[in-house]
Amino acid sequence: MNTQRGGKALSALELTPMSPKCGDVVARAEHACIGISPFNSYFSTERIRALAAWGRERFARMDFFVPDAPSAFTFEALGYAPERAAWKARRQGQYTRNKIRTALTSLGVADPEDRILGWAELEGNAAFAQLHDRCRELYEVDEAFGDACREAAGWVLSGKLPEGSRPSEQQVECAVRYFLAELPLFVDTPAIVGAGASVFCYHQPPDVLRRLYGRRLSLSPAPGQGFAVVTPLATARWN
Repeated sequence: MNTQRGGKALSALELTPMSPKCGDVVARAEHACIGISPFNSYFSTERIRALAAWGRERFARMDFFVPDAPSAFTFEALGYAPERAAWKARRQGQYTRNKIRTALTSLGVADPEDRILGWAELEGNAAFAQLHDRCRELYEVDEAFGDACREAAGWVLSGKLPEGSRPSEQQVECAVRYFLAELPLFVDTPAIVGAGASVFCYHQPPDVLRRLYGRRLSLSPAPGQGFAVVTPLATARWN
């Protein structure tokens, strides 16, 4: 392990597997898919750089998932016209891509654009398309699964509404398309990126993912799919 390249990042981040099976996938250290939310101020350029340095040190391969175009569904649920919502999602998505490119370039990564999985990359990916279709179909026919997806969408919306406000059923039904667009990366990233195993890394997962990785839903992660909560240690400070 090259501690000179990533030791500082490793010391500043804490990884917690979602389940024992996820821990097994983490131990394989084949691929990390790091989720970056376009409209979340948590992901400063410096924090993304720290995540990238950590990912390069710990895993053989690494990609960044940016749900750029699907973010429009959240804004539509908040009352934006579809055209305006798509414009906001596109603009912020490009800004987020630029931050990732800057972070990776500063670490000497020669192909930073190739390390980004946004909608432009995923919609042409056959494995992703099949998984996305499966998730949407299951959402329509499986009541328990649909409830779980709506719960996740409501969780996202609640963080964007005034304190004490609750999203309406109509808002949740609109926003759930965002979660369904993310779900394939939680279920089978290995098939999407051509890896034997992959760990999705994020700092604040919705509770529904604990049920997903606990095999308590009708949809289950692929054998090589893991999830880990990655958070900064209390001593870490990134602006």
